[in-house]
Amino acid sequence: MDPKKLGKTLLFPHIAIMILLVPVSTVLLVGSMVFIGTESPIAYISYVLAAYTLTVWCFKIPKIIKYFKTFKDENKYARRWQDDVRLRVNVSLFGSLAWNALYGLFQLWLGFYHHTFWFYSLGAYYICLGVMRFFLARHTTRYAPGKRMRDELIKYRACGIVFLPMNLALALIVFFMVYWNRTFEHHMITTIALAAYTFTSMAVAIINFVKYRKYNSPVFSAAQAISLAAALVSMLTLESTMLTTFSDETMTVAEQNWMLGATGGAISVLIIATAIYMIVVGTKKLKLLESEVENGKQ
Repeated sequence: MDPKKLGKTLLFPHIAIMILLVPVSTVLLVGSMVFIGTESPIAYISYVLAAYTLTVWCFKIPKIIKYFKTFKDENKYARRWQDDVRLRVNVSLFGSLAWNALYGLFQLWLGFYHHTFWFYSLGAYYICLGVMRFFLARHTTRYAPGKRMRDELIKYRACGIVFLPMNLALALIVFFMVYWNRTFEHHMITTIALAAYTFTSMAVAIINFVKYRKYNSPVFSAAQAISLAAALVSMLTLESTMLTTFSDETMTVAEQNWMLGATGGAISVLIIATAIYMIVVGTKKLKLLESEVENGKQ
């Protein structure tokens, strides 16, 4: 066989083979790390296969990008999703609302089952986030962004006000982590997956927080502030989990508690600062809007 043709076949296999490689390499890699052992022949095979799978998919990235660009331009649903900011925000709000409600209820159930305020605190925090998202979603489904600015500013300020008592639930979470050393311990693979989810949520929350400011919609800004708050709490929980799961006893319990306390305190201060900013800006813009309305009547 022609070496060039063989190299092309190996680096650019059929898409069906590429799709099949993903689950096969994943199962082999996880299986060798969890059940078989990292020094076994199967483990070495899984490493090579995983590296090969990653390589061929990297070579395919330009074509994948081109395909999705074409799909976005030609498909009417994709165009609508790209152009309709209100639709994207509504989907995000309702999706996050469902997640917050289910996760918050699950934490409350764990609180009843284990009789601990740790889970009560987490449940209360996520349910509050869900309630805030519910009121924002009701507005965005009824009105276009910026059409009822006064109502949007009132809801924006209200979210800032609700953030302040919510910070009490966060303080309880940090207290139980530090004072009673209440942390989670998971399997290494679960922790890595949790880390990937948390960092992705944080990155998306920060990007959207900046991105949606240009639409001049207080409701959109409030929704992104809620997402950022949820991502920060996930980051705190992840830190606690990683300190427990990957502990090699080089850090004492006191040092771990100091680290968790510092992170929790910083997150708490950031949420309080966000709440104060939303209250002050919302109140200032409401007064300015009312002043403009009064001047228009004169």
